[in-house]
Amino acid sequence: MVSIVFLKGIWECHLNIEASMHVHIWGGKMHNPKTLHVSCSLAGSQLLRELKKMDDKALLVEVQLLESKTYHALSNLPKARAALTSARTTANAIYCPPKLQAALDMQSGIIHAAEEKDWKTAYSYFYEAFEGYDSVANPRAITALKYMLLCKIMLNVPEDVQSIVSGKLALRYAGRETDAMKSIAQASKNRSLSDFNKALHEYKAELQCDVIIATHLDKLYNNLLEQNLIRVIEPFSRVQIDHVAELIKLQRNLVEKKLSQMILDKKFHGILDQGEGVLIVFDEPPVDRTYEAALETIQNMSKVVDSLYNKAKKLT
Repeated sequence: MVSIVFLKGIWECHLNIEASMHVHIWGGKMHNPKTLHVSCSLAGSQLLRELKKMDDKALLVEVQLLESKTYHALSNLPKARAALTSARTTANAIYCPPKLQAALDMQSGIIHAAEEKDWKTAYSYFYEAFEGYDSVANPRAITALKYMLLCKIMLNVPEDVQSIVSGKLALRYAGRETDAMKSIAQASKNRSLSDFNKALHEYKAELQCDVIIATHLDKLYNNLLEQNLIRVIEPFSRVQIDHVAELIKLQRNLVEKKLSQMILDKKFHGILDQGEGVLIVFDEPPVDRTYEAALETIQNMSKVVDSLYNKAKKLT
């Protein structure tokens, strides 16, 4: 008769194979935006429940990491962070292979950049990921390096990009990927929209096919555009929109749309006269301090009343 222990071993082996297949299928869907749905997170939750019954912590870490990536792709950052915390906690209890540890560091950097805009901490994680991937000759090393360079650009120290790519460890990854980031760094340093657009066009595959880089570069471009527009309109109280578009070398409709958004966001005070095709800029209105003054008066009165109460209490 076949022993119960032997049958149990076969069943656990079957579960491990099935779970591994689920991880690879789920991971495959993660890299295909067309199949990224909420169903991915539901499938992951079911898989996690099954894996917690087993004793395969390495596979559990992979699933928790994939769960974090799924929630991040669905813009659910709190759940993405929670899943990543679970993955790191599980990983601390086992030997974590360099490739898996690098993947955890990479996701940690992505979450810090997306949720907290903590680029210094993100850079540290991306550096650890880069070293981890490089140690096992994994192609993801170049992606980690690009994220490191992105951090320096977003920290407004684009001059550091050249020194990083010239370093001994990064030098072997020289090519179009690093050239793309150097071009963006130079455009950011010069505050040049035309150079920025030129880099995006010339290195489209290297910059816009990566969702993480594309998202943050879009924010950087918007910041650059706003800074350039503020600089251009600063000398004027009334200016033709066509003239602003000509000075900034962008299409009129794009400039008009951005100016309208900036007025709504109170980046400056003014109105767009679309009939005349002009932007009218107002002086900065004086700040009304009435509320602060009233609040300060009430606080002082409260202190006086408390002081009188304490004195009256001593007399009695």
